[in-house]
Amino acid sequence: MTDDDQETSTSLVSILSKVVVGLALAVCPTFASYSVHAKELVIANYEGVINPVAAEYLHDALDFAQSSGAEALILKLDTPGGLDTSMRLMIKDITGSPLPVIVFVSPSGGRAASAGVFITMAAHVAAMAPGTNIGAAHPVAMGGGEMDNTMKEKVENDSVAYIKSLAEQRGRNVAWAEDAVRKSVSVTEQEALKLNIIDLVAEDIPNLLKHLQGRKIVLPHGPITLSSDPPTLKEFPMGTRLELLKTLSDPNIAYLLMSIGTIGIMAELYSPGAILPGIIGAISLILAFYSLQSLPVNYAGALLVILGVVFLLLEISVTSYGLLALGGLTAMTLGGLFLIKSDAPFMQVSLSFLLPTVMAVGALAGVVAWMAVKGARGKPITGAEGMIGSIGIAKTALNPRGQITVQGEIWEAVSETPVGQGEAAEVMSIEGLTLHVAPTHKSH
Repeated sequence: MTDDDQETSTSLVSILSKVVVGLALAVCPTFASYSVHAKELVIANYEGVINPVAAEYLHDALDFAQSSGAEALILKLDTPGGLDTSMRLMIKDITGSPLPVIVFVSPSGGRAASAGVFITMAAHVAAMAPGTNIGAAHPVAMGGGEMDNTMKEKVENDSVAYIKSLAEQRGRNVAWAEDAVRKSVSVTEQEALKLNIIDLVAEDIPNLLKHLQGRKIVLPHGPITLSSDPPTLKEFPMGTRLELLKTLSDPNIAYLLMSIGTIGIMAELYSPGAILPGIIGAISLILAFYSLQSLPVNYAGALLVILGVVFLLLEISVTSYGLLALGGLTAMTLGGLFLIKSDAPFMQVSLSFLLPTVMAVGALAGVVAWMAVKGARGKPITGAEGMIGSIGIAKTALNPRGQITVQGEIWEAVSETPVGQGEAAEVMSIEGLTLHVAPTHKSH
């Protein structure tokens, strides 16, 4: 082999080696980290209880970020906690996401409590704003009362195992994660940073972006390095539908809709043909059913609310001297307190909302009852009885019998005192189809 042939062979080997290495890196990206250049960051903002709406919103935000070719998703989070099922759905979306999910607990004064701790722990990057806190992840009873010791231990151990696995996966403080569940510990953002609970503290989104530039993040398909160039930001709003569903998922709104719906349906049954109460009642009840299906409902509480409304409506037609009204107000109050099966305050119907609502419904029932009594005691204004006291004009002379025109109708009439034709007479009583009248000494 000549020197030229040997040199050519060496060059071919070198080229083939580079091709093989390149293919290996392309097929097996775990062999090396690669950079994502330029693109944009999608920002999703969620504030409130973790529920099915929160899970759907995060899922939609991730779909949007992937379809738009975004570099990462930032979830601004402020939550007191929420439902375990919804929380686990959100964590599954985060851990299985092909792009980084950065959870940013903000704004100042916000928190990531209970379910929020798990979600923050699951994030590829966990950040907090100054003046925020994280912790208090102890599971609460969702059955309307205290759990027995065995069940309490099972639920607690399950939560501990779950949060420890998340902390280990992200290289965060496993011991603190366990204490957050078992001891309900809570820390500030600076303490969280020192304890390796979160990755960084940022004042706002622009400051957060500076921390993220060039940051290496491990994803299921391998590590990536975020672009060092300033990204373009794109907000992902919740949208009208999810905003409405989020509002309906509030326990206070659920209670109000149930009360309005029951009142409307019962009013329609008491006065068939009114239509409007029935329409409002039916729509309110349907919305209430949606609201309740997203909450841990105690059906005894729901029945108490309905029973209370029935008692208040019965007070309108039944003389109970206020006993039915008192029973109705009591049942509605107890029903509101028992409506949601959870010890968590943010999942309960607020007393500051419950009491004014019950009193307003009671006052409305009282006004309707008063009008009904007043109407029953008032003078009849229709039918034959409504003619008593009316003034008619004698069509013929009444001496004592004759005819008289009253309210445009001609009647047989009798008068003890003679009444001349064309003279006015007042209807004193009615006997069958005959009017008993008396002259008024006014001629027509």
